[in-house]
Amino acid sequence: MNKKLIVLAVVLGLLAVAYVGFISKSKTDANATIYGNVDIREATLAFRTGGRVSEVRVDEGAIVKIGDVLAVLDVEPLNNSLHSVTANLAALSARNSMMHSGYRQEDVEQAKAKVAAAEAALTNAEKQFSRQGALVAEQASTQHFLDDAKSARDQAVAQLKVAQQQALELQRGYRKEEIAESDAQLAQARANLATAELAVRDANLLAASDGIVLTRAIEVGTMVQAGTPAFNLSLTKPVWVRAYVPEPQLGHYPAGAHVLLSTDTRPGKPYHGVVGFVSPTAEFTPKSVETTDLRTSLVYRIRVVVEDADVQLRQGMPVTIGLAQ
Repeated sequence: MNKKLIVLAVVLGLLAVAYVGFISKSKTDANATIYGNVDIREATLAFRTGGRVSEVRVDEGAIVKIGDVLAVLDVEPLNNSLHSVTANLAALSARNSMMHSGYRQEDVEQAKAKVAAAEAALTNAEKQFSRQGALVAEQASTQHFLDDAKSARDQAVAQLKVAQQQALELQRGYRKEEIAESDAQLAQARANLATAELAVRDANLLAASDGIVLTRAIEVGTMVQAGTPAFNLSLTKPVWVRAYVPEPQLGHYPAGAHVLLSTDTRPGKPYHGVVGFVSPTAEFTPKSVETTDLRTSLVYRIRVVVEDADVQLRQGMPVTIGLAQ
């Protein structure tokens, strides 16, 4: 009889401990419940270049994928600019190659021939000057003819110097400063070509992320400047929930903690999430938090990444967050 009483007492004791533990856990889970909202994440999309809109391929409410073409600009002016800078690059490239290669050998040989001709002309002019000097000394000619011969000799000397200088420049090639200037002009032309090619590609406005088109601000024929907003896109991935944790509950929600997120649209079917960020600084609870008794408390902002989000989880939707079992 005593043994039965002892066994019964032990069983009752274990049940009591289990009950207390269950109640304690239930209170802990209830106290750890917090509230938040699905983060509103939007992107304003705009053309990176200006022009006239020729196509608009999506409307408000359209579901788009990253890389989808949303709108297109008239590409003809951009192509004309591209052809112009391409031709300019070809011309500067040819000139740059010529300057690095130096003058043609034919030009050098021609300059040498001019030097030889100038030397021959100078030799003849000196002979004429000497002859006229002798004739004047013999009174067989006048000073006028001697002056003409001297002038012809001086002119031949000057022409020889010019020919020699030109030949020397051709042999040396272009100056370093001229080559450096040509290199800089070629680099600038290449940069202009890259800019023109980018402008042609930017005539297509692409979706930067998966999402839903919220607003459309352009129509076919609209003239837009670079940076003019064209679409407002609601980003659908990843889905984040912003919530605020009072300091006593902060230990329940460390980074990496698994949580359950409940909404009114899916009662009894919570979403699963992971705490991805915990703010290092405290702040006063925003007015958007649903519980009025916490609005004057200091809380810590957390961000929860939803792992199994679907189309029913809308941006701005209130959610209740609890600890995963």
